[in-house]
Amino acid sequence: MKLKKLIESLEQWAPLNYQEDYDNSGLIVGSPDDEIHAALVSLDCTEQIVNEAIEKNCNLIISHHPIVFKGLKKLNGKNYVERVVMKAIKNNIALYAIHTNLDSVATGVNAKICERLGVENTQILVPKSGILKKLVTFCEHKDAESLRNALFAAGGGNISHYSDCSFNLEGMGTFKGDEQSNPTLGKAGVREYANETRIEVIFKVQDERRLLSALFENHPYEEVAYDIYALENKLQSVGSGMVGELPEEINGTDFLRLVKTQMGASVLRHTDLLHKKIKKVAVCGGSGSFLLKNAIAAGADAFVTADFKYHEFFDAEDKIVIVDIGHFESEQFTSNLLIDNIQEKFPNFAIRLTEHNTNPINYFI
Repeated sequence: MKLKKLIESLEQWAPLNYQEDYDNSGLIVGSPDDEIHAALVSLDCTEQIVNEAIEKNCNLIISHHPIVFKGLKKLNGKNYVERVVMKAIKNNIALYAIHTNLDSVATGVNAKICERLGVENTQILVPKSGILKKLVTFCEHKDAESLRNALFAAGGGNISHYSDCSFNLEGMGTFKGDEQSNPTLGKAGVREYANETRIEVIFKVQDERRLLSALFENHPYEEVAYDIYALENKLQSVGSGMVGELPEEINGTDFLRLVKTQMGASVLRHTDLLHKKIKKVAVCGGSGSFLLKNAIAAGADAFVTADFKYHEFFDAEDKIVIVDIGHFESEQFTSNLLIDNIQEKFPNFAIRLTEHNTNPINYFI
């Protein structure tokens, strides 16, 4: 199939505008019009992974971490990033990354960690803002219902677990067309008065083009009157980290044992265990120290993440147990998450999990 068909599916799940500013998710090497016949999935994209893709006749590599974070000024193979890109291009292998956008969705990386740990009743720890907009338009009362339905079908009016959400207000509108106009109501050159309905719907930024297409295709007026407002509201289903509860509270030692076993960690770094049992748990795949204050504010008893620096452990201040399991360890099951999603959408497409452990960190135990 065409690569763009798979990309559309992945980005419907984890839209690119959900990624952080520093990130570089998306298609890094290749064309959306490339024909793909098999894909290799891994956490990282290294030379070893490209070689494996060549051996297994995969012309697409899907990784969680982008191989290119910063702009490349030269391609002469002097470092592993340049060598990976060069080898992929030479062997007609497309490279696609799905990173912090997959971290941010409610069914993404953090949901997988919660699933592994048995954390239930989950919600986003820090919901993301800047994703929602509001469309306001006006039409005659008689056309309002059909126009609302068209906007709903295009993705408007979805708020959390609710759909078909809108606000409607009836009022009087005026207009006067010039000699070149062809008004739906009244005559050119005459001021007309129309009983109109003001329709307001919230939508996600990535749905704007689709929503406007539905508006223009279904609005009866020659000139469509509409406004779009950027909202500061936070989208509760998108954001950083996740928090939830264990089925039953357990003591600190048992919790550490659970984390080590379920996350396949060789070693755990953690703060002092507190004199209370653990019930509420916050998680963040990858580097999550920036969310410590949010985890404490959410009332979490423990915070499972990675990449805490020495002095950052002091910030727990006996309010929470920090459990640093390692960056690779916190995200290693992301590959399985990706494969499950792709197989569900494209059951006949060849998708393979890498056989290589790309963790650059080794432990001497």
